[in-house]
Amino acid sequence: MLPSPISVVGALVGDYELLLHHAMTTLVEAGIGLCAGVSLGFVAAIAMDHFEVLYRALNPLIVLTQTVPTVAIAPLLVLWFGYGMLPKIVLIVISTFFPITVGLLGGMRSVDSDEIDLMRSMGASEFEILRHVKLPAALPQFFSGLKISAAYALVGAVIAEWLGGFSGLGVYMTRVRKAYAFDRMFAVIILISALSLVLMRGVEILRRLAIPWERVRRCER
Repeated sequence: MLPSPISVVGALVGDYELLLHHAMTTLVEAGIGLCAGVSLGFVAAIAMDHFEVLYRALNPLIVLTQTVPTVAIAPLLVLWFGYGMLPKIVLIVISTFFPITVGLLGGMRSVDSDEIDLMRSMGASEFEILRHVKLPAALPQFFSGLKISAAYALVGAVIAEWLGGFSGLGVYMTRVRKAYAFDRMFAVIILISALSLVLMRGVEILRRLAIPWERVRRCER
């Protein structure tokens, strides 16, 4: 039942072209869903920070979306939207929306009120306060949420593909599972883990480029 490491590597090398084809489909779904989730989370966090009424109305609903497991939502999305790419993207958006929104909102609301008062006393507009004070303060938490969302995006795509589709790593896993090809199952698991690590590493590189003052503070310490 448990394949040897040699057979797993052999399955990974032997099905390299097929795995690459399925991986491209999963990465496209994860990329589109992640971009949409980040965009929606970014807009929602700014709106909730600016309008207190909107914050009180939407915050409980956003928290509520995370109490429903994605495995329970996925079959409904497939029934509603079919077996194409749309239900996968919707599931990824639902999975990635929460970490981005909560991270950005928490960072913007943690800004010292004296800094905001100082900016207003100097005649700064709300957009200038957002650009020069709130967003820089929220960037560390934003990238922490983005790292989590990047992993969620790939896993969410695979979960949605389990329930139906024409290509993708989840579809591949379903086929080899029915054939009891455990070496191929472990091979695709290793590939998914490797892709998740690459995405998280890419987010870390973006963080270093977007927040250069963190490196300066570390050097000073």
